[in-house]
Amino acid sequence: MVFKSSLTPQNVKGLGLALLSCFFIGSSFIMKKKGLKKAGAVGVSAGSGGHSYLLEPLWWIGMITMITGEMSNFAAYAYAPAILVTPLGAVSIIVSAVLAHLILNERLHSVGLLGCFICLVGSVTMVLFAPEDQPISSVQELWDLATQTDFVVYVGFVFISVMFLMVFLAPHYGRTHVIVCISICSLTGSLTVMSIKAIGIAIKLTFEGDNQFFYPHTWFFVVVVVVCGITQLNYLNKALDAFDTAVVSLIYYVMFTSFTILASVIMFKSWQNQAVSSITLEMCGFVIILFGMTLLLATKGIGDSGSFKLGLYAAFSPSLSARLNEGQEDLERIIRSSKSGQ
Repeated sequence: MVFKSSLTPQNVKGLGLALLSCFFIGSSFIMKKKGLKKAGAVGVSAGSGGHSYLLEPLWWIGMITMITGEMSNFAAYAYAPAILVTPLGAVSIIVSAVLAHLILNERLHSVGLLGCFICLVGSVTMVLFAPEDQPISSVQELWDLATQTDFVVYVGFVFISVMFLMVFLAPHYGRTHVIVCISICSLTGSLTVMSIKAIGIAIKLTFEGDNQFFYPHTWFFVVVVVVCGITQLNYLNKALDAFDTAVVSLIYYVMFTSFTILASVIMFKSWQNQAVSSITLEMCGFVIILFGMTLLLATKGIGDSGSFKLGLYAAFSPSLSARLNEGQEDLERIIRSSKSGQ
């Protein structure tokens, strides 16, 4: 069996922009955190409701860096398929973790380093076997893809699912079950990415001399980005407010990437002309990234003493957290009693 890489010149451009985006976004977190610390040292910290960080230049440098990264990511979708660009978001987490270790003195456990390496292996695998984007010559073609029956069915599924989650589940279970808010973020996020890709292609064609902003379809995609993007950010903030950051990061990455890949396969027929072997290796790369991220994020709870602090596995629900805490307390009591008996 021969495995053939699908790394085309267009994919290379998208890959370069996506990796540049990861570097900017990952480093922006470090700059903003240093800015927040400096501002908190001389005024009221952001965690206590203060806004003194707005006067801190380092925080603004971090914000500008993040915006630059998001613009680079936006441009990447115009050249490469979402199946390639979206999973590479894991690289920004690696950049952030490594820079936090070097600059902020936040300890990166040896298992976390292994997780970083595994993420890189998975990313390289996905890059090598990502599908080639089909050529698009106008927004009208994108509209035809967006209105084909199977994608309309997918959009209907997303709409019904999100409405059910928002109306019936989020008010009652949003703060006790992380999957509720993350599902809303991920489902709407898949439509956000498809629309961002459409706008990115429209901008690229416009710069090439064929203005696509005369078409109402372009502005429809803009409206979808705004509506879905606001919904996505709203429920992501709710999840981050109620649950551990590591838990939210991992589950959000998995679900958001999975639904984005599904939406891309349906709308752009990304796998239509790919060999089964390439698709299999591509999905293997995604699973490898997931495993590496799990190691990296889980070891954020491992301190210098080597003891595991509740984090990644404890925040799925308060009841689970309570049971794990009780178990940890019982273990500590046993250790103390055994020491006193010696």
